[in-house]
Amino acid sequence: MRQTQLIPGVAVVLLAAALATGCSGGHSAEAGSGPSDSSVTATPTPGSTAAKMIGSSSTPSTAASNGYPTTPAAPGAAVPQVRDAFAVLQATYNDSCGTPGNCQYFLNRLLTNLDDLGNSMKASPKGTAHFRQPLAWIGQMQTALDGDFTFDNLHKHQSLLVTTRDKINTWMQSYPDDYR
Repeated sequence: MRQTQLIPGVAVVLLAAALATGCSGGHSAEAGSGPSDSSVTATPTPGSTAAKMIGSSSTPSTAASNGYPTTPAAPGAAVPQVRDAFAVLQATYNDSCGTPGNCQYFLNRLLTNLDDLGNSMKASPKGTAHFRQPLAWIGQMQTALDGDFTFDNLHKHQSLLVTTRDKINTWMQSYPDDYR
């Protein structure tokens, strides 16, 4: 008898989750601009939520604070802890441009993960002085990209993106309390 009372409640929760998911995916900076072309990249500006569409999935929106791609978060959600952002970045070690058809996804993912980690470091209670060196590397990478997130520019700076990730990984290994 108790199960029949729970089923309508479960249906409501599933319906709400489906609606929330449908409302939050694939938005670009220009509402109502029609289907997105995978060859077009929105030009990010501070305060916008520009997204580059790749196939049917979008890359993360632009952070209002720095103009670089970051993972979209729910309004009012806290910035992920450094250890969580670092774990996501480390997952890029299993990916590369070496897999056919994967390079654009990989480079966008790497850029986004580095920017997310930088935002986490800036929001950390340890303060930016503790993360001075990795934040400098991320800043140098962002300066070199000069706000151009097109695949051509990311591919041109592929070595810089990978080197930045690797230097941060080496630095973090010296500070296990930051990622454990």
